[in-house]
Amino acid sequence: VNCLDQHVQKSPDRVALIWERDEPGSAVHITYRELLDMTCRLANTLKKYGIQKGDKVAIYMSVSPLSVAAMLACARIGAVHTVVFAGFSAESLAARIMDSGCKAVVTYNQGVRGGRIIELKTTVDKAVKNCPSIKHVFVAQRTENKVQMGDCDVPLEEEMAKAASVCTPECMDSEDMLFMLYTSGSTGKPKGIVHTQAGYLLYAALTHKYVFDYQQGDVFGCVADIGWITGHSYVVYGPLCNGATSVLFESTPVYPDPGRYWEMVQRLKINQFYGAPTAIRLLLKYGDEWVKKYDRSSLKTLGSVGEPINNEAWQWFYHVVGDGRCTLVDTWWQTETGGICIAPRPSEEKAEIIPAMAMRPFFGIVPVLVDENGKVIEGNDVSGALCIAQPWPGMARTIYGDHQQFVDAYFKVYPGYYFTGDGAYRTEKGYYQITGRMDDVINISGHRLGTAEIEDAMADHPEVPETAVIGYPHEIKGEGAFAFIVVKEETPHKDRVKEELKTIVASKIAKYAVPDHILVVKRLPKTRSGKIMRRLLRKVVVEQSSDMGDTTTLDDPSVITEILDAYQKYKKE
Repeated sequence: VNCLDQHVQKSPDRVALIWERDEPGSAVHITYRELLDMTCRLANTLKKYGIQKGDKVAIYMSVSPLSVAAMLACARIGAVHTVVFAGFSAESLAARIMDSGCKAVVTYNQGVRGGRIIELKTTVDKAVKNCPSIKHVFVAQRTENKVQMGDCDVPLEEEMAKAASVCTPECMDSEDMLFMLYTSGSTGKPKGIVHTQAGYLLYAALTHKYVFDYQQGDVFGCVADIGWITGHSYVVYGPLCNGATSVLFESTPVYPDPGRYWEMVQRLKINQFYGAPTAIRLLLKYGDEWVKKYDRSSLKTLGSVGEPINNEAWQWFYHVVGDGRCTLVDTWWQTETGGICIAPRPSEEKAEIIPAMAMRPFFGIVPVLVDENGKVIEGNDVSGALCIAQPWPGMARTIYGDHQQFVDAYFKVYPGYYFTGDGAYRTEKGYYQITGRMDDVINISGHRLGTAEIEDAMADHPEVPETAVIGYPHEIKGEGAFAFIVVKEETPHKDRVKEELKTIVASKIAKYAVPDHILVVKRLPKTRSGKIMRRLLRKVVVEQSSDMGDTTTLDDPSVITEILDAYQKYKKE
């Protein structure tokens, strides 16, 4: 009702969504009235097939008006949506469906991205084979191609055409579940982060309005996928609650060429552009011509999200893309926070913005830095673990099915505080700069991934008894995964094993999780109690082996020289 009905009453023909389809130049405009109609028909279809308040529904779709309508339809009938990024494998999808106990999946016959076809329905078929909780799979058509339809498959558009276009919204409590979204932690298994109704929507809407200085009539362009929290908060819920016009970007930054974003900015007259540093670093490599070719004078605010932005990318984004006249907000937040927590705006008018720094906490956010003994660090020009000292409306309420893990992971580490998992530096002037994760979690192209997840996937290979995965700095992706593996003595074809491991990781998690490097070693550095010392492996890869720190707890210190030799040889090859 907040995202649709209230605007339909006042201005039904205002454009709610501009769908920038994969095919260049073929944008589709959807008004608030049309989106409400689509949402109600989809909601009635879900109800017809037995989906009720409190039921879980998985959404495995590419970015489109229909996928937004699927989210809003769930919200309308009080069902809980769990969107799974359409790049995840069948196994990843099945794990999420099973953990949350979904009754239905909404998907497309196929997806289209970067000119390529993605087999969505085939992946869903593979996934639901192992998911007895699934009663129906609703299949929409993104392409003309026919796909196999089975007994529990429902052609979505056909059913929507028959459905009523009015659906009375369910009455919900402010703390009822709105959605779940799976995110990686330092354990091997992704956890279902739970967000609720009122606080989440309030926080998404307020941060959208104030961080980006959104004005009525602006075209808001967040190029994130709906499979991530950024898509939930700043493509769907925040903008629509504010009655904004939100862009849905289905393609990639380099299709059909590296000018795609900027050609789109010119054609759709986008006013706020919110994207990931990894894409900016990629486009920077292609040079300024691709940007300067297009008119970007509509832009007022630029935003960066998903990982810390490096100085070079910030400068290029600010000076080349924004012509040095747009406000650039480097935003820090997490799946767990629901919305932006630290960003340069809102602030006093014309207040300074320091490059590559999130700077200022949002209304009601009280950051504190804590030392390793759990003591709050006072004063400025200090570093520590970034915690938040009081609750805020958008914060996650639990991990689905495991409240104890929620308490342990976020509130037990530093009792009395929410621990973010990130480290931060507070400058002389009291601004915050995020320095990165403090645990075994890496950030590949803005996607958070626990190294344990990659290790668990590789552990399935019969010839690989041991693996250790670490993150290392990567020029485009921010971080990449580097795997150290031990193979069985009698294994002759080590290269074959490496290729098989890459395939396993892609099929168990997703393509982006595949390690860039796999190095075969005789053994891994372990403590006497058998714990792998990943810190030392990281030193080897970032070539700081002269400064290994304390190695006294190592079971056998000579392992370091062994691994260094193997690494040097691998580098030469």
